[in-house]
Amino acid sequence: MLSRKVTTRIAFVLDELIPPIVRDSRWFMWIPFRILFGDKSAEFFDFKDRVFDMSFDDFKGTYESLESAHIQRDTDLNEVCTEEILNNISGGHVLEVGCGRVYLAKRIEAKAKITACDMVISDALRNRYPTIDLREADIENLPFGDNEFDTVVSTHTLEHVLDIKKAISELRRVTRKRLIIVVPKQRAYKYTFDLHVHFFPYKWSLLAYMTEATGSRDIRLLGGDWYYQEDL
Repeated sequence: MLSRKVTTRIAFVLDELIPPIVRDSRWFMWIPFRILFGDKSAEFFDFKDRVFDMSFDDFKGTYESLESAHIQRDTDLNEVCTEEILNNISGGHVLEVGCGRVYLAKRIEAKAKITACDMVISDALRNRYPTIDLREADIENLPFGDNEFDTVVSTHTLEHVLDIKKAISELRRVTRKRLIIVVPKQRAYKYTFDLHVHFFPYKWSLLAYMTEATGSRDIRLLGGDWYYQEDL
């Protein structure tokens, strides 16, 4: 169980200080992968080779299979981004897409009516958070109406999706007022300690996908992550 601050520092050393020819070598990454993931190491190693040929059910099944091997913590959000999100909720009805262990949705609940969704929602989560409307949903095909929510929040999710342009289009479609996105500032490498398939080392790495914005927008680096806010 490692905090986000610790893993951010580890990632900085690996991604910024080690030469790419070494960092992207299977032989170099094998030992840390075995330490972290044990007998599931091969699935992490081969994930990026297989992911774009997967059906949605295969994709979902992979995440379910590897859930126990992931770093366990309540949220991938850093506290700076969390507070920025809470301070910028607009309107009384909020949707969180990619709610994970429901850390952020629970904090939002004190400020607004909250609906939270993710690819997999366990019975344990439903029982733990009975006051939150939890739904299973695919970010590329959200089961909500146009402009249904005042604010839509999606954190540490876009780096995982297969069709990122479609996912962003869906987030905008269901948003009435404000869209908030958080993604990690991370360099692209084949072997990473996560199931990321999109990477955002620079501001423009994210802005390249946000070209169809129709209103004002803001992007800032907060605590090692990109915080993006768009008013529709």
